[in-house]
Parts: sequence; structure tokens; C-alpha cells
Amino acid sequence: MRIIFMGTPDFAVLILQALVDAGHDVVAAYSQPPRRAGRGKALTSSPVHRLAESLGIEVRTPERLRHPVVQADFAALDADVAVVAAYGLLLPQVVLDAPRLGCLNVHGSLLPRWRGAAPIQRAILAGDEETGVGIMQMAAGMDTGPVRLEGRTPVAGKTAGELAGELSAMGARLMLEVLADPDAYPPVAQASEGMTHAAKIDKAEARLRFDGSAVQAERQVRAFNPAPGAFFELNGERVRVLAAEVVDGAGTPGVTIDDALTIACAEGALRPTLVQRAGRGAMTPRELLRGFAIPAGTRVA
Repeated sequence: MRIIFMGTPDFAVLILQALVDAGHDVVAAYSQPPRRAGRGKALTSSPVHRLAESLGIEVRTPERLRHPVVQADFAALDADVAVVAAYGLLLPQVVLDAPRLGCLNVHGSLLPRWRGAAPIQRAILAGDEETGVGIMQMAAGMDTGPVRLEGRTPVAGKTAGELAGELSAMGARLMLEVLADPDAYPPVAQASEGMTHAAKIDKAEARLRFDGSAVQAERQVRAFNPAPGAFFELNGERVRVLAAEVVDGAGTPGVTIDDALTIACAEGALRPTLVQRAGRGAMTPRELLRGFAIPAGTRVA
């Protein structure tokens, strides 16, 4: 098929590669414009932008899609379908209608649960037992379109990064199935009940909360790995928690209850198993504590 691809982060990279490997003609890739990132604030292209360029695919990075010239250029590509995966911009109706088969979105949740920007992280934070990916026929509105095909997977124990990789691969496979025979997968309207909103992650949410259950704090650790990274602060220094386990324990919430960095919560305790200080690599708590003593009774925030 003649395809326009629209995506930005790592989640979308595998999907673009799968389309190319399957022999589809990707005539252009739309991605978010380069942003300043890193310590030097250098202008950095998105993962999809970089892959598309390496594959010899034309890359377009409009700030928005509402300008008539941008819309005319999109329509002029005369595509059979637009494949969208974590693009980051709303598509106006004129864009949705331009390809012959419309626009198909790889969405990382079992719709209508978790419509919005951060479905993977929200599923982990909410303690969902199962999530998945859906191939949605895009319509006006935030993730409101009918679904052609979906796949499911358990959430338990997975980080957002691990789940995103799994759902990206699943989404690529399902998208290829739909594109191979669109008539075999007619769009099915989403259920009228059970909709939840997956709001964009605020970096402030990554600060570990010890005033609730240790179970919820451990979900924070997984939901914000790899980014923005769950953390606590000690003596003005931020310590990221990359992995942790829930253990029995009682004490004042936010205060360590032993010399091994176990932190009391309102219910149970959180024991980090992999941590990272600013400017350092990942390490075990034992390695951290060799030169950074955190005795029992220390308050972390």
C-alpha cells in the first residue's frame, strides 16, 4: 500500500520499520519538529525522524496540521492510508479524510479504557491486570474511533518501557494484518461505558509518595521507568529508583526502617533494588550505601 506514516517516539519506530520490511511504500513520515534536549540543549530530531531519514523516506515536521498549505501537501501524497503511532498532534477532519482508507492508529490500551496521551503509564499506576493495543480507525475526538483489531497482555511486574516495547511489537504485527486485508477487520464501535482519560504525565508525579501504600509506590517506580524516573530526595540530592519491591514493615511514612534503604509507607514498605544518583550509573542499594550512608530513621522526601 501507499502509506503516510505519522509518529514521533521510540514506540513508533518498530511500527515504521515493520511497514517498510513488509514491502509497503511509505511515501512520507510526519513527526514532531526537532526539540532542544540534553545538557547542551542541542536541537534533536525524534526517533521516527532519524529512522525515516536513514531509510530514505521524506520527513515532514509541521508544528500543526491546521494550515491549509500543510493539509494540501498531505492530500497531494495520494495515500491509501495513514498509519499513526504516538504522533502527538491532533488530526483535523480534512486530514483524517484524505487517504483512501482514512487514518489507522496504533493505540496502547484496550479502548475505551485509557484514551489520551499516556495509556501505558496510567494502566500501571491504576493497577490494571491487563492492557493491550488496538488498531483504531481514527475519528474526530480523542481516541474515539472504532477499533478494527486488538491484542492483550498482562501488566503485572512490567515497567512502562518493557510494556511499551511489547505493545509496539504487537501493534506492528496487528497493523500488518489489517493492512493485508482491511475488509476482514471491519471497524467496531467502542463500548459506551468504561472510558477513562490517560492524562499526560507531569514530572511532579514521579516523586515517590510514601503516604499511601507500598503497592502504589512500587507502581510509580514501574510506571515512570524509563522516564521521567521515580525518585526521592535526600539532603537536596535526587535519587532515582529504577526498581523496587514491596515488603512487610511499619514505621513513619517516608522514613527508612533499616540500614538497607527500606522506606516505610502508610501501608507496608518499599525496598528499592536498583537506584541511581545524579550523574551516576544504575547501582544496587548496597553499592549506593557504601559511600552514601542512609541509616535507619532517615527521612526521605
